[in-house]
Parts: sequence; structure tokens; C-alpha cells
Amino acid sequence: MLAAVVQRYRRSGIRHWTMVLLGDTFVALPAPTVQVTFPGLRSTQMPQVSGKTSVYVALASNLAIAVTKFGAAAYTGSSAMLSEGVHSLVDTVNELLLLYGMRRASRPADLDHPLGHGRELYFWSFIVALLVLVCGAAVAFYEGINHILHPEPIRNAWTNYLVLGASFVFEGASWLVGLKAFRANQGKQGFFEAFRNSKDPTTFTVLFEDTAALLGLLIAAMGISAAHVWHMPWLDGAASIGIAVVLLVSSLLLARETKQLLIGEAAHPHQREAILRIAADDHDVLHANGVITVQLGPNQIVAAFSIEFRDGLTTVQIERCVGRIEAAIKRAEPDITSVFVKPQNAQTWNDRLGRLRGKHTEE
Repeated sequence: MLAAVVQRYRRSGIRHWTMVLLGDTFVALPAPTVQVTFPGLRSTQMPQVSGKTSVYVALASNLAIAVTKFGAAAYTGSSAMLSEGVHSLVDTVNELLLLYGMRRASRPADLDHPLGHGRELYFWSFIVALLVLVCGAAVAFYEGINHILHPEPIRNAWTNYLVLGASFVFEGASWLVGLKAFRANQGKQGFFEAFRNSKDPTTFTVLFEDTAALLGLLIAAMGISAAHVWHMPWLDGAASIGIAVVLLVSSLLLARETKQLLIGEAAHPHQREAILRIAADDHDVLHANGVITVQLGPNQIVAAFSIEFRDGLTTVQIERCVGRIEAAIKRAEPDITSVFVKPQNAQTWNDRLGRLRGKHTEE
């Protein structure tokens, strides 16, 4: 009967379908009241994320500052200033990679990527954290060691002070823009809690980079001034090592968070609870057992439901129930871009959930 129903709807020309798992097989059931694009799924084109403005501001700021710092390093011979120039150059490349990742992630779903390309942003954010920042830390550390072993007096120290002061102003302005973008999604959470729970790497990456840049400027200023006042040029190299440590710590923190997003974090608990209530409120649902969610992008979530329907429902009634649930979810939580439903009794779901919890405890 089910095969006949599906075949009948295929002949009718309906193009939008909802994926329902009956037994061990996903079946596409028509969803004419829900606007979707790929079989049963709403368009997965990711909207522009709020952090895009902060990325552009940081890109312009870091590019200008990098050129200035390299010029000052060549003029004064300061190792700390050279490390700061590398730091700003690294940040410039970071922003370019983030913009590239955002553009790639915004592509719509296709046959090869039916759930969209949202994770492209997480991939390039991970590259920023793990590769570029670590390379910047390595260069700064090398410069610091080299200057400690072969110290040279700083020439025209006041040039360094002027450049560092101007850099602090520009980096501070960029930091304020990044902080505003981050706080837009922070809510009542604390800073580190919001960082851990954020699903948008553009906002916290730019904010972390700018914070690291400001710390690096302070370290460079202390190292250069100490080397100048006390006539101990090796302190300039020590400041360069301090900058390397700041870069390395930032890299590790960003890599840890973006790795979690890349391998597939669940959506926020309040979103999971909201869509589960929507499913449970439908009159044809006996019990909404649970939902598994995966964050594919800052504004792109896949949800898989375990639902026990009321006895005696026909295939058409189940299809209409799923359509109502999906339409209600679309209105309440626009970030839910793909919905899968598995008819299942509560005991089967609880047994599976118990096994997952057991594996989590073992780890």
C-alpha cells in the first residue's frame, strides 16, 4: 500500500517531500504545504552571518597595520615589531580564509551535497585556528630566540612607539566591532559560556584574534620600552616570545572549539526542546520520544525525530501529520533546514538513548 501511495504522488507531479523512516528504510512522502527544495528539505542556503561586517573591518585594519609594522621593523630593527608585523599579516590571511569559507558555505544544496555546504565555514575556521595561527606563533618564537642569542640595539625607538600606539587604536576599533557582533548572540550568557556555545565561528574568531592582537601590542610595547630604557636588547626578543605564546594559546582555544563544530555539535538545548514540544503537540502524535540535532552551519540545523504515532493512522494521515510538524517547526525555528522522522515506540528510543549514554560514560 505504501509503495502504491508514493507512486501515486510521484505521478501527480508533487516535487516536495518529507523523509520518513519506516522500518529500516527512508521513504519520501509528499509535503505540498511546506516550501522545500531538495527531497523533503527546505533550502539549505545559509543566510549571511552577523559576523561578516566584523570580518571586513578586521581585514582592512590588519592589512594596513601589517604594512606599517613591517616598515617600522625594517627601520628600527626591532624583533618584537617584526613579530607583530607577522601577527597582523597572519590575521589578514585569517580574514580572507573566513570570507572564502562564508562564500563557500552559502551555496545551496545540490545532488552531491543534499544537506548543503554549511560545514565549509567550520572547515576553513579550523584551518585558520590550527595552521595559520600556529605558523604565526612559530615565526614569532623563532624571531624571539634569534634576537636573544644575537641581540641588536633598537634604532629609532620612538618610531616603534608611534606605530604601536596607532596600531592599538585601529585594533581597538576592530575589537569593538567584533565584540558588538559577538554580543548580538551572547544573550545572558557569560563570555566564555557564550564562546563555548557559539555556532558562528566568524564572530568569536575575529574577537579572539583582535584580543590576541591587543595583548601582543602590549607585550611588544613593554619589551621595546624595557630594551630601550635599560639598554638590554635581548628583552626585545623576549617580548617576541611572549607574542608567540599569545598566538599559540589563541590557536589552541580556537582549534578546540572549531573542531567540535566541524565534527558535528548538537543544536542549542532550547532549540531541541522547542521543536520536540511542537511535535508532541500534534493531535496524531502519541508520544514525541526525542530528537537528534546536528549543527551544519551557523544557521543550518538537521533534526531527526523519533515519534510514536497514534494507532490506526493511514500512510496519508502520517504524511499530513509530518507536514504539519515540519511547517510548525519552520515557523518557530527557521534554522531547522532538514527534518527526518522515524516512527518508533518510546521503549525502543529509550534503549538506544541508554546505549549512547553508556558509551559517553565510558569515554
